Amino acid sequence: MRAHQIMTRSVITVTPDATVLEAANLMLRYHVSGLPVVDTAGRLVGIVSEGDFIRRSEIGTQKKRGRWLKFLLGAGKAATDYVHEHGRKISEVMTLDPITITEQTPLEDIVSSMESNGVKRLPVMRDGKLVGIVSRANLLQAVAGLARDIPDPTADDDHIRSRIVAAIEKNDWSPFGLNVIVRDGIAHLSGVITEERSRLASIVAAENVTGVRKVHDHLCWVDTMCGMYVESPEDNEMARAS
Repeated sequence: MRAHQIMTRSVITVTPDATVLEAANLMLRYHVSGLPVVDTAGRLVGIVSEGDFIRRSEIGTQKKRGRWLKFLLGAGKAATDYVHEHGRKISEVMTLDPITITEQTPLEDIVSSMESNGVKRLPVMRDGKLVGIVSRANLLQAVAGLARDIPDPTADDDHIRSRIVAAIEKNDWSPFGLNVIVRDGIAHLSGVITEERSRLASIVAAENVTGVRKVHDHLCWVDTMCGMYVESPEDNEMARAS
């Protein structure tokens, strides 16, 4: 999937000369957490988000620093913080030169960019013009809208079993001696794990195979140093109940 498939096209924007109050009211009215800032020519010049309103003089949340920290940071940093905390215009508090993407940017690159740059939204550009925005909410909607539950005509038990085995065995954490039994879409996993986190990874891999209705865990944990083994929590629970 690419940006144009999930982006919000009707983007609420604000101008650099707008006031902080106007921007805050826009964000509240339209239930958005950030606004691209565009000039009169429609060029993207910045972005403003909820984070820009956290440290504000109106609510008494300005940064308070001791004398030594002020000395180490210098007067320039203090002056920049003062403008951000007291500025009345968006141009005074916005983030300049925001990171942008194009309509053809893959979702994998979008997520990587968000994570590496610590941002929650990315403006989408075409020929220097803003045409959309991708936020974390758009990614969440993409996940929720995946057509995973569309019936698969090949999702019989034999195909399901083969796909589960393939999905698990290709990973470094794959259980030793993995065995998978599938009946009516219900999968039973057995084998040996030496790392407890491999249990959940195996279950998740099986759950993501089309046609799987439920996964039963029979994976046994073994300590490679002493040979001690522990049955799966599910099997232990069944043993206590019997």
